[in-house]
Order: sequence, then structure tokens, then C-alpha cells
Amino acid sequence: MLDIVAGYTTSEPGAESVRGLEPLPDRDAVYAALDRVDEMVSWLIRDEGWAPPHIPELGSALERLHIEGTVWTEPQLAKTLRLIESARQVRRSVLPHAADFPGLGAVADGLIKDEELQTRLAGAIDLETEKLKDSASAELKRLRRGIRNARSDLVRQLESIIAGLPDRFVVADASVTIRGDRYCIPVRREGRSEVGGIVHDESASGATLFIEPAAAIEPMNDLRELQISEGREVERILRELTDALRPRASELEDSFDRLVIIDSLFARGRYALARGCARPQLVDRGAHGYRVIHGRHPLLLESPEPLVPFDLAMHPGEHTLLVTGPNAGGKTVLLKAVGLVSAMAQAGILPPVGPGSQIPVFTGIFADIGDEQSIDASLSTFTAHLRNIQEILDRAEPESLCLIDEIGGATDPIEGAALARAVLIELAQRECMTLATSHLGELKSLPAEHAGIVNAGLAFDAGELRPLYRLIKGRPGRSYALAMAERVGFPGDVVEAARSSLSQEELDTARLLAELEAKEAELDERIAELEQRERELESRSEAQKREAAELKEQQRALEREAHERAREFLLDARRKLDEAMKADREAARQARRELEARLREHSRALRSRGPEREAGDGAAFEAGDRVWVSTMEREGRVVERRGKDVVVEMGGVKLQLSPTVLSKKGEPKKKAETGGHDSGDEPDARHEIDLRGMVAEEARMEVIRAVDAAVLAGLGQLRIIHGKGTGVLRETVTEQVRGDKRVKSHRLGDRHEGGSGVTILELES
Repeated sequence: MLDIVAGYTTSEPGAESVRGLEPLPDRDAVYAALDRVDEMVSWLIRDEGWAPPHIPELGSALERLHIEGTVWTEPQLAKTLRLIESARQVRRSVLPHAADFPGLGAVADGLIKDEELQTRLAGAIDLETEKLKDSASAELKRLRRGIRNARSDLVRQLESIIAGLPDRFVVADASVTIRGDRYCIPVRREGRSEVGGIVHDESASGATLFIEPAAAIEPMNDLRELQISEGREVERILRELTDALRPRASELEDSFDRLVIIDSLFARGRYALARGCARPQLVDRGAHGYRVIHGRHPLLLESPEPLVPFDLAMHPGEHTLLVTGPNAGGKTVLLKAVGLVSAMAQAGILPPVGPGSQIPVFTGIFADIGDEQSIDASLSTFTAHLRNIQEILDRAEPESLCLIDEIGGATDPIEGAALARAVLIELAQRECMTLATSHLGELKSLPAEHAGIVNAGLAFDAGELRPLYRLIKGRPGRSYALAMAERVGFPGDVVEAARSSLSQEELDTARLLAELEAKEAELDERIAELEQRERELESRSEAQKREAAELKEQQRALEREAHERAREFLLDARRKLDEAMKADREAARQARRELEARLREHSRALRSRGPEREAGDGAAFEAGDRVWVSTMEREGRVVERRGKDVVVEMGGVKLQLSPTVLSKKGEPKKKAETGGHDSGDEPDARHEIDLRGMVAEEARMEVIRAVDAAVLAGLGQLRIIHGKGTGVLRETVTEQVRGDKRVKSHRLGDRHEGGSGVTILELES
């Protein structure tokens, strides 16, 4: 199982770490290990493409780095550079998210961070070739350039010698070659004296000699000196780089270990996602029992064959599960699956179980599964089983998990059953969690004798005689031995003879179990029907909910559409109203301009016709006199005299007119002592006017007439009703009275006066 999980790592050190995992007996340690794996699963769900960088194998080399005087090789320095770069990559990817992934952040935070050292190594080591770069030092660059030049010159010289040899001494396809670190040329043996020099090798047949010509000896010696100098310079650089790493040896070791941890967690997280594993809840078995939901044998998950999951629940007080049933029904697979699930969880690997699973932390896991007979050790199958069970009895504790396959088998059934009974009762009394399988019918009555023991069986299709691999707790399973013998072709009389030899008690038990299985099958069918109906009802309910939600959404959409249309209508109406008001104001301003122009024109005409009367007539008018303007056929009030002209106010407009167009009107009659008014020419003075329903300019003229009348009548206050509406009339009133000196102040009405629908004017008395 560890080999399978190790296959998800990205490096061999990470794989070795996974293979070295062992179940931990300490609950806190298991909890912390599963926390980290669970966090890695969340990390991988967030970033599916993430993977830890490569981890170079440096374990033993890092240990030697502590020893003073050791010098690392070029490949070891290259691996160290990869280690530092990998640490940097992990820090950059993990630390920005450390708040959300504190476990991974704590591991990444301890990784080495030394940009200066990384830059120095990167400048000296070529990661592809794992060799020192020429730029590692100026001297190394000079020496290597000299070596290349010397080698090139030497090869050209040797090629020239080959070209000058007589044809009888030339080897076919001859070229410069190296023998014993010396450059040579191949020459036929008979040409040795012609070439001279030193023979370094010969061909397998002896017909060809590899000779270093005399002319090439000195250049070759020069090349060797350069190569020796290069070796010394390389050694010096390696020593310097190793000495630079030595103070960081502990940090490098720690970073290596941390990267291995991340790779191990990555493998366990990838395995959990690939196999649909879930984190089980660690519980106290005495208080919560044991519960596995949708459990699967982890090794069978690797097979392409379909796998039937199992559900197993043992309540507090239930310590032993005795599983019976036919051969090949899945009993042994169940035992191994339970053991592997617990071992994986306690080793920090999410096991293949479903959400909601609850398992305790066991202090020991004991298993007697399989045949361990040995001829050399004089052990029979039964003896081997006895030795395993003896060890279980010697060491098992209340927090132990005991798995015993075919207990009491491989010996006399009566004695085997008696021994198995005693062992199971002993383990139940110790409150160990025990799963045992057996074919012994005598053991099926154990649950009636001890409350801590529970029967269980694996479902079997009696008609097809095939296992269904579904655990059924609470009743024993049948062996189906006679039925299977009959199915495979045993003689009928033999099978019948065997059946007749069974005791009445055994026949009754088999009959009761068959009836129970039939009732269970019928019950399962009814449950399936009810579940199907429940699913259909849920489906209908969901459909109704969706329809209701859709209707509600449609209603909201219609409401939004209606609101939007109303808003557009109001905006359009407001826009049209504003345009109309703007047109009215413009028309009123135009009419006023035309009136003023006409008045000025009449005034100029009259002044030009009667200058001889101006002086006498102008002096006859005083401020406050009421006059009749003949050219306008309107009444006005004298404001002041300006030279020979008289300034007259009409309807809020002040005009400078010639006295010739003016005539005095009689003074208004005084109020009678009774308080009545004369109905002659006295203006219509009112305390209140109502502008509602008027357009802006019409309202403006009405305000002018009302203020004129109120001032002439000596009223101290005027109440103007304009309504709230769009606010246009209110603004018109405010604009008109703001510049009128006869209005001391203006304000909106109080609540009892009409609020913002009324403007109150305080007038000069």
C-alpha cells in the first residue's frame, strides 16, 4: 500500500519518506498528521496543477558537509543549487497563502532563503552539464580558452601528419584519436619507423598502431600542463564553494527534510483525491464505537474490476464481530480492509472511506490471516494459527485491533469450536475490538452468551449461488456448502446423504436462516421501493421548488420591468413638462422684452413731441403718486423723479417716462370709521392668493399684481398658495420676490400654514 502511495511523489527522497511511514499509536500525532494531509488536499483542490519541485538526492552528502576540509564535487554543488531553487519556489507559492494553509505555511517558512548564495552558485555551476562554468573564475576562463586553442592546434598538426603519410601506411578512414589521455594517429604497423614517436596502443588484430608522433609530443605536453592547471583551479573553486556552504549545512539539511515532507504530503493528497478518500473522525471507541461508511479495500481499488464498498458499525459495548458465511464471500477481504484502513489512518494517509466514518486510534494491530505452515519449522497450519493467537492473547489490550481469519479451523471441528469460543470470549472480556471469521456453526450461538459479541454475515444470492459482498450485521451467514456441491455437479445421492446426516437442530437453524434471508430480501425490496418513492417525491418537491423559484423570479422580473417603465414614463413626462415650462418662460421673457421696447419707443416719441411741457409737468409729480400712463393705458406708481423724467413702476417693471404721458389719479379714499372700503379705484388687495393650476409666467404676473395691491393697501403679510407638485411654481415665486425691495422676507409656511405648499411674504408697511 505504501508503494502505491509513493508512486504519487515527484522525487525519490519523497518516495522513500512515504515508504517509511508507520502507524502511530499516539492520537495527537495521528491528528496532526491527518491535519497536514487534509490541508494538502484543500491546497490541491484550489490549484489542481500544482506540484512540488524536484528534490535532489543529497542526504549523505549533507551529513559530510559538517566535516571540515571536505570538498564537494561539481554534481553535488549542482544538486545543492537545485535544492535552494526548489526551496525558493515552494516559499514563493505557499507563503502568500499561509493564513489559509497554516500547516503548509509552517513547513515552507523554515526553508532556506539565501539569494546571495544562490546567485553565487548559479554563476559558477551549469545545471544542465553539472560542471563549472568557464565564468566561475577569470583564471579558469583563461586556462580553458588556452586548452581549446592548444587542442585545436594539436589536432590540426596530427591531421597534417596523417595527410602526409604514404598511402601504404595510411589506415582507411584514419582520424585523430585518444589513447591514454594522449592524442594519437592510427598507422599501419609497417609505417612505425616512418612516423616515429611513441606507440600507445594497437588494434585487436595488431595490424594498426596508435602512435603519438615525435612532433606532437611537446605540444601534447603543453596541453597536459594546461589541463593540470585547470584541474587545480577547479579544485580551488570547488573548495571555496564548499566552504561557503558549510556554515549553512544545518539549514540545507533542514530544507531538504522540509521539501521531502511537502513531497510526501503531496503524494498522500494526490492519492486521496484520486481514490475518493475522506478524513475519518478519530474517536474514543468506548464512547462512540467504530463506524466505517463506504469503506473499500485499498488494494482492490487499484484493480479495474468493480468494487463493492462495505459499511461497518460497532456500537459502544460491542467488542467482537463474528463473520460467518460461504467461501469466496469476501470475509477475508473484509478483515484486511478493516486492518488497512486503520493502519493507513494512523500512518497519516487518508483511507478509502466515506465522510462520516469514525475510527479509534489503536495501540496495536494484530492479525492472524492466511496459511503459515512450515515444513522446515515442523509447523502445521493449525500450529501456526495457534502461535499467532497465543501472541494475540499475550499482547492484546483494550485499545487493540485483533483480526483472526478462520478461527478454530484446520483441526477437529468440535475442539476447534471450543477453542475458538474461549478465545473470542476472552478477547471480548478484555474489550479488544475483534473481527473473526469462521465456518463453524457452533460459534453462531456466541452472541446469546456474551453481550459484547455480535454475529454478522455477508450477503449471498441463494438462487445464483454467488456472493454479493454486502455485510449484514446481526445475523450469521450460511455456508451453502451442500447447495454449492450440488451446483458444481456432485452426485445427487451423495449430496442427499450428506443432508440427511445433519441433525434436526442444524436443519432447523438452516431453515430459520433461509426464512430470515427471504424476509430480509423481501424487506430490502420494500425498502428499495420506499427509497425509490422517496426519491421520486424529493424529485417532485425539488421540481416544485424550482417552479416556485422560477415563478417568483418571473414576478420579480415583471415588477422590475413595471418599475422601469413607470420610471421612464415619469422621466419622459418631467422632460416634456420642463420643455413646456422652458418654452413658457422664454415666451414670457420675449413678451416682456417687446413690452419694454414699445414703452421705450413711446417714451422717446412723446419726449420729442412735447418738450415745452416737460419742466413744469415733471415737477408736478411726487414719489408715491398714482398716475395713469396714457401710452400704455395702465395705472402705475411714481417711484422718483429723474431730471425732467419721472420713474414709474408698473407690474414690477420700472420705466423712465416723460411727464407728458402721465396724469395724476385721485387719492384713494380713506377707510370709513366703520372699517368699510370704497369700491371706486381701490386695488383688489388680498391677504392670500392661489396660484395652483397656473403656468409659471401667469403665476409670476399674478404675484406682481398681488404684491402691488398689498403694498398699496398697507398689508403687512401676503400668503401665496402654490402647492407642492413639481416645485416649479414655488421656484417661480421665490425668484420673483427675491429681488423685490418691498418684500422684507419670504419663507415657506409652517405645518399649520400649509408647509412647503405655501410661501409667506413679509411686506414693507
